[in-house]
Amino acid sequence: MIAGKFRSRPLRSVRGAPLRPTSDRLRETLFNVIAAAVSIEGTVWLDLFAGTGAVGIEAISRGARQVYFVEESAEAARLIRQNLALLEVEAGFEVLHRPVNVALRKLDAQGIRCDICFLDPPYSARKSYADCLEFLSQSRILLPQSLVIAEHSRHFDPGERHATLLRYRKLEQGDGVLSFYKRG
Repeated sequence: MIAGKFRSRPLRSVRGAPLRPTSDRLRETLFNVIAAAVSIEGTVWLDLFAGTGAVGIEAISRGARQVYFVEESAEAARLIRQNLALLEVEAGFEVLHRPVNVALRKLDAQGIRCDICFLDPPYSARKSYADCLEFLSQSRILLPQSLVIAEHSRHFDPGERHATLLRYRKLEQGDGVLSFYKRG
C-alpha cells in the first residue's frame, strides 16, 4: 500500500497468474488525482476486474467507507480475501466472485450507488471497456458527481464518450494510461 492506515504493507499476488496489478506508481498517480478532486473519506467504490484488490484496498486504507471488489477468477477472488484478511480488514467491503457484467446488473438492482468506479480489464479484453462504460453510463449505480476511471494500455483508447460518460482527463505513465470519466 502507498498511503493511509496500511501504508508500506505488501499485498500477496499469485506467481505466474495472469494478473497485472496496477503499478505502485500508477496507483499513486490515480489517488493523487482523485484526492485533488474529491475527499476519499467515506466514499463508496467499485473495483471492477479487481485482480489482487490493490486499488480497492488502497481506497479502504485511505478512508473509503465501502468497496465492492468484482472479480471473475476464483483464484483472484480468493487472493483478494486473503489480502483483506492479511491486513485484518473485517468490514467495509464485499467480494463479488462473478463476471463483471453480471455483478453490475446485481449491484444496480440492489440500488448500490458509488462515488468512484475503477475498472481495469485485461488489456487484451478491449470489448470489456465499452461494455462496462456503456452499462455504467445508463445505470443508477453512478451518482451525478461519480468518477469512473479506466486503466488501459497506451496502445488502446477506450474512447472519449460512452453515452452520458465523457472523458475529461487522460494520464499516461509507461505503458499504463488512466482515463477519467464523468457524466456530461
